[in-house]
Amino acid sequence: QVQLVESGGGLVQPGGSLRLSCAASGVPASTYWMYWVRQSPGKGQVRVAGIYSRDASTSYADAVRGRFTISQDNAKNTLYLQMNSLKPEDTGLYYCAADRRYLHPLWSGSYKYRGQGTQVTVSS
Repeated sequence: QVQLVESGGGLVQPGGSLRLSCAASGVPASTYWMYWVRQSPGKGQVRVAGIYSRDASTSYADAVRGRFTISQDNAKNTLYLQMNSLKPEDTGLYYCAADRRYLHPLWSGSYKYRGQGTQVTVSS
């Protein structure tokens, strides 16, 4: 059984930083892409970042490239998203997801597995 549990969200001022974590269990890690996805009212779903568990290849949405970093700790079965220089438009529910497919940042469909999410609010 696959479980993805996110933590680390909260309220932060513009320009601040947060690190999200996702504890993963049951995912066949070596053959899956792991993603961070944001859902926000009126803006829908954005695939913010992805990492291929086998070789750590990464992919970012244009709006976060250079500010966000996705990483994984295979020993701890944990996925991270380091978010720096946060902006109000980064606000949303962030959830981690797993899928065998590489999915584009504008992918609006479902993922094979996903967590419940953690809320990030960027506001002064």
